[in-house]
Amino acid sequence: MLVGMGVLWSACNSSAPEPASVELPFAKLQLTIVRTATDLFLQRFNLTLKVQGSEGCASSTELFPDTGYTGRRNIYLAGRGLIYVVGQFDARIIDPHDCKTTLSEFRHLDRQVVFLGSFDSNQEKRWVYVPAAERPELPFEKR
Repeated sequence: MLVGMGVLWSACNSSAPEPASVELPFAKLQLTIVRTATDLFLQRFNLTLKVQGSEGCASSTELFPDTGYTGRRNIYLAGRGLIYVVGQFDARIIDPHDCKTTLSEFRHLDRQVVFLGSFDSNQEKRWVYVPAAERPELPFEKR
């Protein structure tokens, strides 16, 4: 009986916020995406992007929710020092000078960018930041 309860419990999502962060020293920014489960059993999460600048600026933005294994966000360095946070269904542009975050259409994003890494679930289903040196850029699946 205890084994069955343990298996059931391990399949449950915690309602505790799960932050993952990355320091971008060249942009003088720290990016954090906080993942919070919205369902006890299904892979459904709210995602909040928090930007903190070393010069004192800060912002917080709700991202398109993870509605079932669509939470990964790729991080890119674009022209003029802008940072892109790109998901399967949304793209955000961060200006490191004032931490302002804006929603953008994919067609308006520069194509000449440098992949920095991804916020994603690891093999243990923990929310983490994976730098480009540890894992190459993964394309988004067409749905």
